Amino acid sequence: MPTLQAATGPIVCAVLCLNVSIAQAGPCSADIAQFEQAIRQSAGNPFAGLSAPQSVNAQLDRQPTPESLKQARDRLQAKFSATMARAKRLDAKGDRAGCASALSQARRMYIL
Repeated sequence: MPTLQAATGPIVCAVLCLNVSIAQAGPCSADIAQFEQAIRQSAGNPFAGLSAPQSVNAQLDRQPTPESLKQARDRLQAKFSATMARAKRLDAKGDRAGCASALSQARRMYIL
């Protein structure tokens, strides 16, 4: 699914670049900053970007429509953004375990 990844990479980078805030010294701040930097650096990589498991329809050899691809991209982007926001919120609260879990989930969603 390189097309979905290639199309979402610049979108994710733009969202993260606009969402840069002064980092508070939470337990995961350095890890979050490092992950966001890696995402920004991967912007030119056509193989980097958001990734999701293959749908049942794709496994049944059904061709995706442009609209279904857009919907999947939008859902994935929203889920990734919410996961990163949750990691930052938990980091700001000092919740190391919660932050690490959310950040790990975000990392699994993004291929670097």
